[in-house]
Amino acid sequence: MHVGHFAVGMVAKRIEPKLSLGTLVLAAMLADFLWCIFMLAGIDHVEFKHGMGAANYLEATDIGMSHSLLTNAIWAALFAAAYFLWRRYRRGAWVLFAAVLSHWLLDFVAHPPDMPLAPGMHKEFGLGLWTSVPATLIVEGGFWLFAIILYVRATHAKKRLGIYAFWIVIPLLTLSWYNNIAGPPPLNPRTAPIASLVYFSLVVAWAYWMNRLRPAKEQVAQAAASRS
Repeated sequence: MHVGHFAVGMVAKRIEPKLSLGTLVLAAMLADFLWCIFMLAGIDHVEFKHGMGAANYLEATDIGMSHSLLTNAIWAALFAAAYFLWRRYRRGAWVLFAAVLSHWLLDFVAHPPDMPLAPGMHKEFGLGLWTSVPATLIVEGGFWLFAIILYVRATHAKKRLGIYAFWIVIPLLTLSWYNNIAGPPPLNPRTAPIASLVYFSLVVAWAYWMNRLRPAKEQVAQAAASRS
């Protein structure tokens, strides 16, 4: 998935307002960050073909280290453990564990059968949602819309910048997602992992910024009560 992973961060922010949206989006996207790094290191491998839409032009020949269920569980445990050692907040660590692990579950729904259970296993799984653009627009797009509505209702923009910076970027992310599911392959497959790494980093940075500009209403209410 694409915006589906961003949606996980927004929904998780509603579930646990104390966590930063940036940390939640980073957790939900961790497997893709690792995919970029492992691709550049020659550990994971994909092939780019002719066709429209990632389900048709991208063939994941070996993504076991970044996207297998086993390694996702390991990355989730390490990420959650690092957060717990830093913040000593057990509930937040569990939410982050679930956010990291959600990546495999969502990609299992979206990808054709290329999602392994563990590195080196030849049996792979995937329901192939992305092979149908209309179905993807309904399912992933619906989840994205739900997460946006939930996030907007659960947060409060401090200033107008919190409104503009949110509503300008949301359409850009949506267009990027649509191009991913229906558009052509990257012009230069060799630089695709670098471009993806930059893109994902910008999204996470934006999410951290949004966390400052749009704090959770629950936190705003608690701060107001403490001052009274």
